[in-house]
Amino acid sequence: MSQRCAWCGTDPLYVAYHDAEWGVPNHDDRHLFEMLVLEGAQAGLSWITILKKRAHYRRVFDDFDAERVARYTEEDVARLLADPGIVRNRLKVEAAIANARATLAARERFGSLDALLWRFVDGAPQDGARETIADVPAETAESKAMSRELKRMGFRFVGPTVCYAFMQAVGMVNDHVVDCFRHGEIRALHAAGEW
Repeated sequence: MSQRCAWCGTDPLYVAYHDAEWGVPNHDDRHLFEMLVLEGAQAGLSWITILKKRAHYRRVFDDFDAERVARYTEEDVARLLADPGIVRNRLKVEAAIANARATLAARERFGSLDALLWRFVDGAPQDGARETIADVPAETAESKAMSRELKRMGFRFVGPTVCYAFMQAVGMVNDHVVDCFRHGEIRALHAAGEW
């Protein structure tokens, strides 16, 4: 049996996320917007809670099409707050809409959300090379810089800890612990320039 990061446990949904997605460098604007929204929604909750709601989030947030979400009205906010399939927190729902609008502004200024976000790691993923989960920080200088810039641009629920979780999720940093089989696989992607 392959050694995995201890945090993913044995839940099949969590294991699949760990094995196939977490830490893999991603440059797709729609996915990056989705992960910003979901990481913000996760604040104060467990990630497995969000993973279990993810498919429903995709349905009710127009598959994280930032242009559509940016046009949401107060009626949409009310619709979402009445939906038990998502985290029904007004600030988080309103943040998703604000983040869609800020995403469109980022595209205007930088050409893409990807171009804005990946510049915080100079366009290349970092290798955390963490020995244990205890070695993984909650935030870094890069996540603090990202948080400051995103907040300045109108993004919400993007504190340094949320930004670092986002950076880990979308492969800006490889924080699989070194004895996890995915650490070496993702390091090989980096070496092959597949990022």
